Amino acid sequence: MRPNNLKTRIFLDGGNADETREIIELLGFLDGQTTNPTLISKNPGARKRLESGEKFSSTEIFDFYRGVVATISGLIPRGSVSIEVYADAATSAETMIKQGREMYSWIPNAHIKFPTSREGLKAAAQAVQEGLRVNMTLCFSQEQAAAVYAATRGARKG
Repeated sequence: MRPNNLKTRIFLDGGNADETREIIELLGFLDGQTTNPTLISKNPGARKRLESGEKFSSTEIFDFYRGVVATISGLIPRGSVSIEVYADAATSAETMIKQGREMYSWIPNAHIKFPTSREGLKAAAQAVQEGLRVNMTLCFSQEQAAAVYAATRGARKG
């Protein structure tokens, strides 16, 4: 149970539902969890498959990711679960928002995580306009922070 006097929110950064369970057992609660493709690739199920030499198709990895976040969502149904889009420097805002819309449908407590890049910020701004809950990757500069603020201005709290 979450302490009434706790002034901060506690989030786990991970892609393994077993770790989520362990933290909930230790703390008695968890306010949310952030996931990303790198953390999902470190999930024991993914590692076992990859270490055996078997690759994932793009459909299979999305299905695997969806299964992991669905399990995590069930463990923290009143918390937020961030699901990061797959993106690199060449990924367009249109591709990111398309992924984000799909990922948003996976679980009821989804927050879609976009990279803090020019295209990621465009995608975030569109997602906010569409009513999706958004999270952004870490900002490293004031310029990035200002761009995140501008892209998410008008978003509802939470």
